[in-house]
Amino acid sequence: MTVNSPPGAEQDSRQTGIRGFIRRRPLISFFVLANVMSWAAWVPYILSATGLGVLDFTFPQLLGGTQLLGVLPGAYLGPILAAFIVTAVADGREGIRRWLRRMTKWRVSWVWYLVAGLGVPAAIIATGVAVSDGDVHMPSTMVLVAYLPSLVIQMVTTGLAEEPGWRDFALPRMQRKFGPLGGTLILGPLWGLWHMPLFLSEWGGWPDVTWMRVGEFVAFCVAFSVVVTWVFNRTGQSLPLIMLLHVSVNNFMSVVYSDMFPSIASAEQASHVTLLAGATAAFVVLVATRGRLGYRPAEDPTPEVAHQS
Repeated sequence: MTVNSPPGAEQDSRQTGIRGFIRRRPLISFFVLANVMSWAAWVPYILSATGLGVLDFTFPQLLGGTQLLGVLPGAYLGPILAAFIVTAVADGREGIRRWLRRMTKWRVSWVWYLVAGLGVPAAIIATGVAVSDGDVHMPSTMVLVAYLPSLVIQMVTTGLAEEPGWRDFALPRMQRKFGPLGGTLILGPLWGLWHMPLFLSEWGGWPDVTWMRVGEFVAFCVAFSVVVTWVFNRTGQSLPLIMLLHVSVNNFMSVVYSDMFPSIASAEQASHVTLLAGATAAFVVLVATRGRLGYRPAEDPTPEVAHQS
């Protein structure tokens, strides 16, 4: 693919130091910054009694767990902040405007809101019914009442912390460089890798976590990324829809799943269910789109430079 260099690109290529490297290698810079900043912030949480127990203190609980105070600060210091820094350095004010424009693109067909908000629960329920031999229970009234408020909280925590980086910043660049499927198959494992230190904490079920669960989690990240890329492309790169799609998994599994499927509610069994649901959905999307995942280069509104990496 031939790409015309933007004004100043030749000057950027001659720059040295950190700013010059970021401008020449925005994707590498983003992934390094996202991991380093998040992992550094998670060190106290992982070393505390909530994790490895090296430090003799426990993070206070908020909303029923320690993750809000232990995990969220590192999440906000990772993908979203890394994306902002790299975009500001590599693309300037116009790049920031494009980045923010995707983050605020709410005006999308209502059909996609149904896909993002109800598609994930439907896929998990269908998989759970099959795996549990039909042992399904109606969630309690308290669970149903808590579902929407919890979804909103997930949107402004998990969704806002992660997706402005993974999908708003990285995915457009990776699709242009590697194609929609190639970029997704690279981004999925990198998304999973970012979570790895958290398996040494309460978040990942430490000390009972197994290598099987870690592997299934990464595999799910890859499979689910196929679906996310498809929705991202078909909605004209709408970040709110991607955030909703992402947190629908977290919210359903943390709020509803154990009530509906108590016979397969262990962490290992839940991991099997989410992976099977994600892999099935990815297979359907791949077949239906013939691997194109809804990507149309001619209609791509993102003018980031394709030769940057």
